[in-house]
Amino acid sequence: MDWLRQLPIGQFVAEEQGSRGSWLRQLDPRIKLAWTLAFLITPILAGPIWRLALVGLLLLITAASGLPWRLWRRSLPALVVLALLVGLLSAVLPEGSVPAAPLQRPPSEVRLAPGAPQSAPPQRAGEAWELARWGPISVSRRSAELGLNGATLLFTLVHSANLLLLTTPPEELVWAISWLLHPLVRLGWPVERLGFTLLLALRFLPLVQEELQNLLRSLATRAVNFKSLGWRGCLGLVLALGERLLANVLLRAEQGAEALMARGGYWVSADQLHQMAPAALLPNVFGCGGLVVLLLLRWKAGAL
Repeated sequence: MDWLRQLPIGQFVAEEQGSRGSWLRQLDPRIKLAWTLAFLITPILAGPIWRLALVGLLLLITAASGLPWRLWRRSLPALVVLALLVGLLSAVLPEGSVPAAPLQRPPSEVRLAPGAPQSAPPQRAGEAWELARWGPISVSRRSAELGLNGATLLFTLVHSANLLLLTTPPEELVWAISWLLHPLVRLGWPVERLGFTLLLALRFLPLVQEELQNLLRSLATRAVNFKSLGWRGCLGLVLALGERLLANVLLRAEQGAEALMARGGYWVSADQLHQMAPAALLPNVFGCGGLVVLLLLRWKAGAL
């Protein structure tokens, strides 16, 4: 029943003592945040080759990151299977009707000249719109493109953010975002309050997983027979668990707010939260150079 703790999705995992550190942890949090934004923004209006290349680059970074195998040996295959299922469903489901384009010239102006008796029949020009058909299921070019876009976008969105959160403490991430938003202070934006709110939200992610883990454990200890409940009983049980989960999370939030107010109800700036570690020059230089190369490749070959 500890499978949620074995899937550290969206949580920071510190290095083990005596283990060889990962070069991802040595990167500046601003560089990691810029790489994550590049993985999220560059697929927009990009071609299929670029989207597949981003997926391959993420897999390569994960394999060469030096992170322990236990951190991604379960979450990564599950994410790949989920992305493939989403892409497959998007490819085989009907993509919707496309409205017919209006005629530019009246049909009466079209004149088909008869060919010679011994001439070959005219061949169809262009590429076929339908790629494959299995009985009532057909895959067209539009549905295949939709499936590829959905699968690659889901993988890059989840896995890039997961790598960022796995290797970056919440304090450093809040400091990097506050550093990027610092020019908005002149416009009256409460950057420090926004950073503190983000830090609290990141701290509450493990609490939500812990509450869900406790509810599933309590359900397993009662040995509930779902077959005897029927679909109405199962639906009622799911709704009751969702209601209890929401109530427990809100109770945890209220307790956290009361504890914060009991300590004075103040927040510290992002600069005080962030303790600058010794700069790792080589990984940061390679990170900045790789980001520039990625953006240049997107500009030159992103439409492929």
